[in-house]
Amino acid sequence: MHPARIHLARLPTPLEPMDRLSAQLGGPRLWIKRDDLTESGASGNKIRKLEYCFAEAKAQGCNQIITCGGLQSNHCRATALLGARLGFKVVLVLRGEPEGAAQGNLLLDTVAGAEIRTYPIKQYQHSLDQLLSQAKQDGVRAGYTPYVIPTGASDEVGVWGYVAASAELVQDFATADINPDALVVATGSGGTQAGLTAGLPMAGSSLPVWGFAVCDDAAWFRDKVRSDLQAWQKRYRVDLDIDALRINVDDRYIGPGYARATPAVFETIALVARTEGLVLDPVYTGKAFHGLLQECREGRFKQAANVVFVHTGGSYGLMAQSVETAAALSGSVTV
Repeated sequence: MHPARIHLARLPTPLEPMDRLSAQLGGPRLWIKRDDLTESGASGNKIRKLEYCFAEAKAQGCNQIITCGGLQSNHCRATALLGARLGFKVVLVLRGEPEGAAQGNLLLDTVAGAEIRTYPIKQYQHSLDQLLSQAKQDGVRAGYTPYVIPTGASDEVGVWGYVAASAELVQDFATADINPDALVVATGSGGTQAGLTAGLPMAGSSLPVWGFAVCDDAAWFRDKVRSDLQAWQKRYRVDLDIDALRINVDDRYIGPGYARATPAVFETIALVARTEGLVLDPVYTGKAFHGLLQECREGRFKQAANVVFVHTGGSYGLMAQSVETAAALSGSVTV
C-alpha cells in the first residue's frame, strides 16, 4: 500500500562531485546529494517527508497543521511555508524562548504567518505531548480540524519521503556511473535515515547508510529508526525484513549538544564554502560533514572510492548563529 503524495519539492535534486575538496583530502571521491535545493524557502530534507504528511492531512479533511521543534527548526520553517502555500493554518510548538529579534528559521516562521507558541526547554521536554494536545484542543475550539505532525515529520508517514528519494539516488548513481561505498547523512530525528535505510534495499542497493547524530546517542537513534520502520511496515504492509536492516549511527561528533557546535565545525563549514561554494549549517549538516571529514582523515573510508553525503539543507540555521560563526573563524581554514 502506497500513500497519497502532494508533489511540492523540485525533484530530482542534483548529485554533484566535490572534486576540489576530495583532492585536498586525498581520500575517497566525495559526492553531495543537493537536497538543499528541494525548494527555496522550504528547502531541505523535510519537504520530501511533508509531501506525504500534507497529503494525509488533506485526505482526512484537516485544515490546520500542528507541529513542533526547536526555535530554529528547519522542519517547522518548512511546515509553515508549505502550509501557507496549501492553505493550512499552521501552529508551531517550539522549544526555547527567543532572545531579541527573530532570526533565521524563526523569522521565516513569523513571515509565513504561523502561530508560534514558545516554551522553556524543561517544560517542552517534559510536557510535549500535553502541549500538542492543548494546541489541538484549542484548534478544535476555534473551528479547525487539526492534524499533528511529530518532530521532524519522523514517523511512519514521513518515512516515505526518503524511501522515494532512495530510488532517485539509485538512478543518480547509474547516471554518474558510480557504485558508492557509503552514504552519509545528519541524523536529528531519525526519519531521513529510516527512509534511506529501508528505501535503498527496496531500490536494489546494498549501500550502507551512516547517520551522524547531532543530538542523543547512537543507541537512541537505532531504537528510533527501527521503531519508525516497524510502524511503517505494519501500517503499509511493506514486504521487508526490518530486523535484518543494519542501522549505523556515529554519535562522536555531537559536540556540546543540539544546535551547539564546536569551533572545528564552523571551520568545516567555512572550508566547504570556500572550496566548493556550498553552505552547511552548525546544527545538522555542518556537524555531520565535519564527522565525515574527520573519519576520512583517520582512514575509516581508506578503501572507499566514492562516498555520498546527503545535504539536508539548513542554511537559515547558520544565519541565526552569525555571532558564533564570526567568533569561531579566524579567517584561515585548512584541511
